[in-house]
Amino acid sequence: MKKIKAGIIGGAGYTGGELLRVLLGHPNASIEFIYSRSQAGKPVHTVHQDLLGTTTLLFSEHFDSPVDVLFLCLSHGESKQFLAEHSFDPSICIIDLTNDFRLGSAALLGNRQFVYGLSEIHRNKLATAKSIANPGCFATAIQLALWPMAKTGNLQEAYVTGITGSTGAGQSLSETSHYSWRANNIQAYKTLTHQHLAEIGEQLQSVAGRAVSVHFVPWRGNFTRGIFISATLRTTHSLQEATSLFESCYAAAPFVTISKDPISLKQVVGTNKALLQLEQQDNHLVVHCVIDNLLKGASGQAVQNMNLAFGLPETTGLQLKANFF
Repeated sequence: MKKIKAGIIGGAGYTGGELLRVLLGHPNASIEFIYSRSQAGKPVHTVHQDLLGTTTLLFSEHFDSPVDVLFLCLSHGESKQFLAEHSFDPSICIIDLTNDFRLGSAALLGNRQFVYGLSEIHRNKLATAKSIANPGCFATAIQLALWPMAKTGNLQEAYVTGITGSTGAGQSLSETSHYSWRANNIQAYKTLTHQHLAEIGEQLQSVAGRAVSVHFVPWRGNFTRGIFISATLRTTHSLQEATSLFESCYAAAPFVTISKDPISLKQVVGTNKALLQLEQQDNHLVVHCVIDNLLKGASGQAVQNMNLAFGLPETTGLQLKANFF
């Protein structure tokens, strides 16, 4: 198969760096350019220092090389502006990693209709998509935890807590991303108002056929990467019935595993996996989910979506190893 020519817009940040790492090891993709205004002309390894000896690519000040797929790794709000200022052939698949096109009200730009890119739920739509809106990291974990119950039509409300590492805040420095602040520290933030709630609510409603109230309290954790969420909901299912439902829903999902044992972040960090574990007490079901926020929650899922859009097995280039020790 001819290699998929890929271009990256905004390659200096965390998601751009992770995308580079995955694509450099992808057997069916080649990187044509990594565009960066701030790093143009510099070797990629001067920013992503672990790539020293892996690639001689330079950050580019141009993005006019012909490509089959274009990844947008810009800041939130910049993708829409970038696409408004620059036109691309309709045959080019655009995968946006910002929140600019995730909501239905914002999914149309010119002749491009963006498909919401939660791979496990929209696999069929993504197989023919030329414009893909990659989900948010917390949104990915929470929806994977709630989607099977939403499909039954009985999910009305869920209470979710979740903790994320410092990379979830992006590469720009802030008080709460400094080591001295994060070390031995946890803090709640954006309580019940997190920006991913809008896309979660919209997607769950489309599946459930009714509005689903998700009450979400996110935490900042004292580690660098990974997301652990716990969703509590009422159910009439037994634990065995709920587990069977989840296993059935994700039977064809190569990156989602239902565990009967407690799960932990170290099992998924560095991978594109999502692990789920179910627990029940009386009529309350708790669904735990762990993902790597930069991979399954961002760049890994973007490559998974590329694979779907170009007819490749979802796992191509994504058989990554967890750093368990």
